[in-house]
Amino acid sequence: MADQYSLALVNVTAWAGPGQWLEGTTVLVREGVIEAIGNGLDYSAAETVIDAGGTSLLPAFGEGHSHPMHAGVREQFAPVAGTKSLEELLSNLKAWADEHPDEEWVQGWGYNPTLVENGCFDARWIDEVIADRPVLLRATDYHTVWCNSLAMQRAGITADTPQPEDGEIVLREDGSPMGTLREWGATELVFKVTPEISLERKIEALRWAAEELLRGGITWVQDAWVEPEDLVPYFALAERGLPNRFNLGLRVDPKSYRDQVKECCEIRDRVNALGNPRLTANTVKIFADGVIESGTAAMLEPYHDCPTSHGMPNFTAEELTDAVVRFDREHFQVHIHAIGDRAIRIALDAFEAAIAQNETWDRRPTIAHSQLIDPADLARFAALGVIANFEPLWAQLDPLQTRLTIPRIGEERGHRQYPIATLLGLGANVSFGSDWPVSDHRPLAGMAVAVTRQNAQREPENGWQPHERISLDQAIEAYSLGTAYQAFADHRRGTLEAGKMADMVLVEGDIRKMDPYALGEARVLRTFIEGVEAYRAPGI
Repeated sequence: MADQYSLALVNVTAWAGPGQWLEGTTVLVREGVIEAIGNGLDYSAAETVIDAGGTSLLPAFGEGHSHPMHAGVREQFAPVAGTKSLEELLSNLKAWADEHPDEEWVQGWGYNPTLVENGCFDARWIDEVIADRPVLLRATDYHTVWCNSLAMQRAGITADTPQPEDGEIVLREDGSPMGTLREWGATELVFKVTPEISLERKIEALRWAAEELLRGGITWVQDAWVEPEDLVPYFALAERGLPNRFNLGLRVDPKSYRDQVKECCEIRDRVNALGNPRLTANTVKIFADGVIESGTAAMLEPYHDCPTSHGMPNFTAEELTDAVVRFDREHFQVHIHAIGDRAIRIALDAFEAAIAQNETWDRRPTIAHSQLIDPADLARFAALGVIANFEPLWAQLDPLQTRLTIPRIGEERGHRQYPIATLLGLGANVSFGSDWPVSDHRPLAGMAVAVTRQNAQREPENGWQPHERISLDQAIEAYSLGTAYQAFADHRRGTLEAGKMADMVLVEGDIRKMDPYALGEARVLRTFIEGVEAYRAPGI
């Protein structure tokens, strides 16, 4: 039948774009594509009809910067994430170790670095509960490791170990290694001697993470840290059926980036050869610096609490430009982690050089996190066509800000962080993500903070830097059309309109009428990929 539809969603409150809400409307889907949206449509011939009861229908969300495999693996290790005290963390760690006596190493990912002053954790604290097995814990920032004495012994870390150029071995006052390691140059010393995570564990981690993302309404994910050994689990899951879409961001190493150009091209070819539309490898990921809370983000001016330090750039400005030009020449989208204002400046400089030196193409370069931008560089995002990827959940005065970040950089710079509204006002393309498992992956939780700039205590009353609050429309757009643009798919996804893929998310209630902060607790009822239900909330 000419009028046969696979799906009809009726009685929805649909977001059709900024300021455009269609109440009591109908969406008709045929062969994975939105055929029509509007009131008074005939849906009698639809195979499946869902009466949404006035709930909100939005374009499905994208995740502009995430680490799904890390998130899934974390669930298989000791439950240190979310612990509220050092005592609780150590208790959980010991209990898990006792329950898993066959694990050669005890690992836990996602501990809170604000539990102790300056984020410096001592190996001896772990030794008191686990001394007979090596222990490796990763902080929520994933740039910091805390390990016990046996782990350091296995890694050969002693008082005589030279400080790496691209990392820091935190020392006690007597010069002995404390057990806290910062950035890759230091953490890789332990990772090199840690047993590899098994293939089946990685596949299960990816499968679990994919389902969790669908529960949040997310149908496209930028995996922002993929090593060559991670391809096998992705390929294995692709054979079993990928639940949603993934673009792989192949990590570029500052020591070997020249040799990696050919390797990354070969990986991209291998992924393309699979012919799976849900798996791409069009992006390379570069870490330009570290994080402010560890004092490793690259800054234009010295740290407030350490006037001799400007942080720890992973590349010189010349090397970063060379790397970006090389990968851009091969038509890779370059995705740069840049936190500090110096890292962001040299990233923008590198993109500017690539534009000048290479052929014109639809490059869509991205700076992830965009935390502290010098005022002189704000307009360069739009001028250079650079996407500003933000993790909006971070734009609040939480303990990480009040105990570590702002004390390190001072009040003036501290209150210039995450200028989301400013960049939107300057015409920059903005996408949202979460850096999951660093923080909550649910877009509705990120929207709540983006709109209010308030923390869990709903403070400050008018929001932190209230001029940087954005509207609900802008928040929805950053998670939908913004991420679709980042994915080179804005012509196919990201809005609810005829001719676009039927990637949609149904959210309980009319979110326009909710307390903005309560958005974070709103429930995703259904997630659709190309008109097929990929997730349904329990009891629906």
